[in-house]
Amino acid sequence: MALPDTGRVRDDLIALLRQFSESRALFAGFFSLQMSDYFAETHTSLADLRARVLLGQHSLLDLVLGRGIDRGEIDPGRLTPRIASLPVDLLRHEVMMTLKPVPDTVIVELVDRIFLPLVRPEPAGEPEPARADQAGEPRRR
Repeated sequence: MALPDTGRVRDDLIALLRQFSESRALFAGFFSLQMSDYFAETHTSLADLRARVLLGQHSLLDLVLGRGIDRGEIDPGRLTPRIASLPVDLLRHEVMMTLKPVPDTVIVELVDRIFLPLVRPEPAGEPEPARADQAGEPRRR
């Protein structure tokens, strides 16, 4: 799979998710059905297998997100491991549920409406939302 480099993290993510969707849709469905007995026998999961396979490796997603951080398009403080894996996790779920490539409209929605709002830097001068204190009242700064 090729590492997209469009100059914008949004476009790189969309291109990467398109590649993933097109190349792995049928394989993912077949694999999950065939491996279910293995996982039952070994008391492991697909997540365990993925962790063993990727141990010590940087994924294409990590590289795309790293470039987004370098260009200031992603706030590294907002990019937790769970949020970083969200685009691929959501795409994988779509593939597993439909056993078909994910429509482009869904890929764009995953990137634009779900992922990027979680990781974009806050605009300068924008106050953080008030957080509730222990009594449930908004905390004032």
